[in-house]
Order: sequence, then C-alpha cells, then structure tokens
Amino acid sequence: MKTLNKLSGHNFSRYFKLLFVVWDLVLLNISILLSGVAGFGSIDKLFLTQVQTVSLLSNLVWITLLLYNDSFRIVRVEPIESILKRTIKKIAIHSAFITIFVVFLNYTDVSKWCLIYFYYFFFSLIIISRYLSIRLLMYIRTQGYNFKSYIIVGANDTGERMRKTLSTNLTYGYRFLGFFDEKVDPFAFISGPIVGDFNDVEEFIIARNVDEMYVALHIDNISVINNLIRICEHNMVRIKFIPDFQLYTKSSKVEILFHDNTPVLTFRREPLEFTVNRILKKGFDVCFSLAVILLIFPWLFPILVLIIKLESPGPVFFKQQRSGRDNQAFACLKFRSMRVNDLSDSKQAGKGDSRITKFGAFMRKTSIDELPQFFNVFFGNMSVVGPRPHMINHTKQYTDLINNYLVRQYAKPGITGWAQVNGFRGETKEVLDMENRVEFDIWYIENWSLLLDIRIIIKTVVNIFQGEENAY
Repeated sequence: MKTLNKLSGHNFSRYFKLLFVVWDLVLLNISILLSGVAGFGSIDKLFLTQVQTVSLLSNLVWITLLLYNDSFRIVRVEPIESILKRTIKKIAIHSAFITIFVVFLNYTDVSKWCLIYFYYFFFSLIIISRYLSIRLLMYIRTQGYNFKSYIIVGANDTGERMRKTLSTNLTYGYRFLGFFDEKVDPFAFISGPIVGDFNDVEEFIIARNVDEMYVALHIDNISVINNLIRICEHNMVRIKFIPDFQLYTKSSKVEILFHDNTPVLTFRREPLEFTVNRILKKGFDVCFSLAVILLIFPWLFPILVLIIKLESPGPVFFKQQRSGRDNQAFACLKFRSMRVNDLSDSKQAGKGDSRITKFGAFMRKTSIDELPQFFNVFFGNMSVVGPRPHMINHTKQYTDLINNYLVRQYAKPGITGWAQVNGFRGETKEVLDMENRVEFDIWYIENWSLLLDIRIIIKTVVNIFQGEENAY
C-alpha cells in the first residue's frame, strides 16, 4: 500500500499515450508469433517477404487507428463497456483493411488460417488486457488512491448534474469536496454540502489541495468567473466550465466546432455529415440493394406479379410521393397491397383495413411489399436503413404538431429503421406515437454507424420471422 500511495502522487497521464501504443504493439506482435506457430507450425514462414509486409502494415494500421480520434483514451468517467466496444470496433476495421490488402494483392504466402489465428489471438489478448487494466485501476481507486479532489462553483441544477455524474461510481476516481455559491437555487435539489461562497474559494483550495474546479455559473457572472480563473491559475488548479446546453436544446450530444478561434455550438452529432461516412453508407447501400435485385428479384418477382394481378385489378406497383432527405419529394415504390382507391395518398392503413387484399395482408405482414424500394436505394432516393419515408400530407401535418419532426429528414429515408425495429412501425393513431418514432429516428441520425445499420437489418429479419404486432 505504501508503494501505491507513493505512485499515486505522480502524474503518469502524460506518458499514458506512449505506454498505451507500445503495449498494444507488443500484444500485436505476440499475436503474430502465435499465429505463425498455429498456422504454419513454426515461425520460419513469418520471415517471408509477403508475411513481413503484412506484419509491418498491421503495426502501422493499428497505430493509426489508436491515434485517430484519441482512441487510446480511457476517460475516468467512461464505462468499461464503452472502452471495450470502441476496441472491438477498431479490431473490426483493422481486420477488414488487412484482409482487403491481402486479397487485392493476391498474397499467396499469407495463409487465411494464419490471419484467422492472428485475429483470434489479438482480439483475446487486447480485450483481456483492456479489461484487466481497467479493473486494476478500479481496484486502486477503491483503495483510496489515484483520486482527484474537486469542487463545484454554482449550487444549481447544472452543478448538481455534474456532481451526480462524477459520483455515479467511486471507481471513476473523483472525490467531491463541496459547492460554493452566494445563494442556493431554491428550485434545485442540491444533495452535496455548501462549504462557502465565492470569497471562500481561494482559502479552501489552498487548505484542501483541490485538483479541479468545475464552474456552473451563468455567463452574467463574468467578473466572478474571471476571478476564479485567476485563483486557479495562481494555485495550479485545473478549471473546467459547464455550459448549460439545456437552455438551448434537450439533445445530450451537442458538439463544439471551431471556426478559426471561434467556438460554435451544434445541437447534435451527425456522423453522416462526414464525407467518409457518407461514402461508406452509400457503398453499403449500393452493394446490398444490388445483391437483393440480382439474387431475389429474378425468381420472386414473377410469382408476386402473377398473384397480385390475379387477386385484384390494377397495377402491380404502387407509386407514391413521399418525403425524402432535406424534405425533397420522391416516388417511393411498393408492391400494391390494396385495392385501387382514392384515399391511398391521405389515409394510413389501419388494422382490419377493408382496402387491403388477402395477399396484400400477407405481404405487409412479412414486409414483402417493401421489396421494390431496393430500386429506390440503388438509384439513390433511399437507404437500406434510415427513418421511414412518410406521405407528403403526413409530413406537413406532423411538422405543425411536432417541433423537431423535420430533423428526421436530415438523413435519407430507409426501408427499415431504428424506430421500426423498436416497435414503432405501422399506423400512428396518436401524436404520441409519432413523437416516439421521431425520437428514435433522431437518435439514429445522431448515433449512426455501419455496425448499427447491420444490427438493424439483422433485427428486421428476426422480427419478420417472429411476427410484429403493428405489421398490418
């Protein structure tokens, strides 16, 4: 314990990035050696030119992935699940890149089994290493070491939210010493101690060896804030500000961008605004839709066309103007599942709707009627995954009823979506039903990833076979 106490007095964070990268490279190269033994029976073939090239590239790619977007970070308040999830994502990207490289250059000396063994060992070693290092850090903190002491200036809802966040888990390594304010917000539930006012801050941080100060004051208190900055910098206390974004938006994922030196607040993250992500999603959409068109349509289309024509008179396809990305209208395709009627552009299909044909009910239940939308995806009007496109009339109606409704139009509409796999599909009888759908659609826009799209597609297929209550 004396050793831990001595070590906790040193700041190792400045060396953490280097140690993190070096340790990962050690594990990566151990995995290469183990894969050589498992795949080749010895390490002799690891010295072949092609194998050495791939080994070097593996090291360089992993270093790039670690340095990109601060992937080496382990923030004190970040849950272990988030750290492991981020690591798994990087390994998946690494494996995809190396596999494409080997296949494209036709590296015959690199065995596919050797690659499989490598990623098995690397994945196991990295995940175990991450988990054990985080657990060790948590153990050290539960023993009372490696803590940061902090105070919050501003006894209000904003300050209390920060206190709760840092106090959620003792293993985060934060020790709260108290609030400072001239007066307590009478409408705020403050559970921490009020240890003084603004004039008591400097004396307190000197006496109690404070590491960090969080300022939760309104910008109107600019003179007080400037004085707090002076006090912190004079006493080597790191000062952090908590801007109350809740005054502007309910979004929990606001971002700050810098235009030169001017900070600009954006209400939400939009991963699909990045060119790389758009290209990735577009490539996935084209490949996926083309696979469906070539593999499924040639044999299934003739059968569906025949049944639809025999059951009721009218066209095989139902074409309807719907709201797309940026609220631009487009012609959405479906197999016709209703008898021809004059209400199709204004009235949603409901349970037991007399307009729906018998085979149409089966198509809607199994989502077969949506298959022609893969042509919409291929031609760029839609995406495989995204907010479901609504009728033009409904978009106009709900835009007036729900303030953030049109935010869902930031993305291309999809054949399936996050709202649909979470039960919000079909008829929206109440405004609340649409509000819930919009909430899930906006969450999808803010949290998009290719893995999320794949997850939604898998869940959609599972739901089709299990049956959905609102599919009618």
